[in-house]
Amino acid sequence: MSPDPRLTVPSGKEAELYRDLSGGKVQCTACARLCQIGEGQVGLCGVRGVVGGKLYLLVYGRVMAGHIDPIEKKPVVHYRPGSKIFSLATSGCNWLCRYCQNYDISQRRKIEGTEAAPGDMVAQAVAHGCEGMAYTYNQPTIFMEYARDVGKLARSKGLFNIFVSNGYDTPETVAMMDDFLDCITVDFKGSGETKFVRSYIGIPDAGPIYQTLKEIQRRGKVHIEVTDLIVPGVGESLEEAAKMCRWIYDNLGPDTPVHFLRFHPDYKMMDLPWTPVETLEKHVRVGRDAGLDYVYIGNVPGHPDESTYCPGCKSVLIKRYGYEILEYNLDQNSKCKTCGYKTPIVGPLSKSFAGDRFLSVIS
Repeated sequence: MSPDPRLTVPSGKEAELYRDLSGGKVQCTACARLCQIGEGQVGLCGVRGVVGGKLYLLVYGRVMAGHIDPIEKKPVVHYRPGSKIFSLATSGCNWLCRYCQNYDISQRRKIEGTEAAPGDMVAQAVAHGCEGMAYTYNQPTIFMEYARDVGKLARSKGLFNIFVSNGYDTPETVAMMDDFLDCITVDFKGSGETKFVRSYIGIPDAGPIYQTLKEIQRRGKVHIEVTDLIVPGVGESLEEAAKMCRWIYDNLGPDTPVHFLRFHPDYKMMDLPWTPVETLEKHVRVGRDAGLDYVYIGNVPGHPDESTYCPGCKSVLIKRYGYEILEYNLDQNSKCKTCGYKTPIVGPLSKSFAGDRFLSVIS
């Protein structure tokens, strides 16, 4: 077998998340696929390959996209509301989602991108007045060593770090998060129902996602939010959503934010309609019936369930329209100004990002 052409001229940097196996192979431990990779081969993600018996992160320092976003776009709504963040991605992904809106980045299996050392990324963020970094658009743990190096430097400059993640990780990657990560939003698809994830994502089941969430919660260093893409007809089971919500209540706690996201046609699933709003509203009721205090609808600008309500007095705590904050009814200690209820929202409200504006820095 001839070597993978991506490895003909080794690029990137030796990875840390792998172990040697017998027979000349290594096992990548960056994600729960645990790919066994031989000399001259590349893992399923397309960015981690073996040269000279060592595993390389081939996209180390190669950025496919860099944008400035409001934090609410991720979506993250209980951590530093209103903050301006610098979002970055490499190519590749460990999932094969048939509906991916970022497929040109995530499903690209070429070693491409703008060369950018960790310091370059942080300098961009600082220069544009950002308060945090987000590793997003593709699964960040496949480029974990690069994310960690960017993230540690970002922290030294006073910036926070967010993962927008599928959660399909390992204990090794979760342990590395401790070095730099402040917040993670873990995105279930179709509530993690086994038939759905096998058919439309290409993974056996959602078990590793639950294990990742439990381990992050146990370590207690990273703020967690959960999203769930509801796909009409094939990934909209209320029973599966109820199972997921009960698990979140039991293992992460009732104050964990859960976002039910509206699907829109993309990539290889252009034949499906947008998720009906009524379907999302049913999922919100399922979450609340499970005892969750903060359940949201995403991708439906102007819907009342975009906003945050006080579990104590039911008044509006944060009124939103899309990514924009219209009202903020919390004091500096994240207590409801109406009744004094102490919320888990990590604040205070940032004044740096007003309105729905975007700036592409690298593309």
